[in-house]
Amino acid sequence: MTARLAILYEHPEWFRPLFAELRRRGIAFAEWPAAAISYDLDESEFPSLVLNRMSPSAASRHHGHGQFAVRDFLAFLESRKVAVINGAAAYEYEISKVRQHELFRRVGARTPRTRVVNHASLIASAAEGLAFPVLVKPNCGGAGMGIRRFENAADLAAAADSVNFGCDHTAHVQEVIPTRDGSCYRIEVLDGEILYCVRIQRAGQGFNLCPADICSSAAKPVFTRCEPLPPAAAIALAVARLGKLDVCGVEYMVDHRTGEPVFYDLNALSNFVANAAEILPFDPTARFVDYIERRLVALSRLY
Repeated sequence: MTARLAILYEHPEWFRPLFAELRRRGIAFAEWPAAAISYDLDESEFPSLVLNRMSPSAASRHHGHGQFAVRDFLAFLESRKVAVINGAAAYEYEISKVRQHELFRRVGARTPRTRVVNHASLIASAAEGLAFPVLVKPNCGGAGMGIRRFENAADLAAAADSVNFGCDHTAHVQEVIPTRDGSCYRIEVLDGEILYCVRIQRAGQGFNLCPADICSSAAKPVFTRCEPLPPAAAIALAVARLGKLDVCGVEYMVDHRTGEPVFYDLNALSNFVANAAEILPFDPTARFVDYIERRLVALSRLY
């Protein structure tokens, strides 16, 4: 029996390269748009493999109702013994920066000082004792959604009622990582190995540093291939292993006071850089499909 593939996704554009590569290779797949999910709890027929590509920034495209429906759907699939790439355990990290923070800490990574609140009345007090400037960001977010920077306590207190708490009504008040030039680094991990690392420099305004949004982001991020710091590479691999992440992007900055990597974000969706041909000597989407093919072949041997 040939293993069957389904792709659970939400963004209308990000996955076109993936779909195109699958079709080029003749790999049949079903498209499952996560913005509108319906399934029967008594269902007994399933694909052999499901690829979860649900985005944490779905709410910014009016698809926030899919965030938690997907969490339950993944748990349902796995309870029926369906193999899932970036399954229920991985997705818990995708939709919670609190869980990302704790995962980083569990593998010995340094993270920014952070306070977590669920109401605007707590924003000002949460910043007490933190070093300004601070960032306020939704716990469940992506593509820079809702992130704001505050230079002092007075400005933060004045803006508390307008803070974006995101789809789970939880926000972080977090110290800014002091760097020399504002650069951050993203390590892409696939199947327990580092695929590549890029340095990200912001040429515009805002916090959307998503590599798939290069042309549309006001931050105008510039991506340059680089080698990750050795301790950062080790952390990224440990995070993927402990978090059961088949594919992920791990982001860090370098604290200029100590030279240490400080980890602040984990992307289970793991969008590959859109202009990969310009900065990488290979196509990461093709490598990803290689991995999907290996999983399908392994599953087909079970039937």
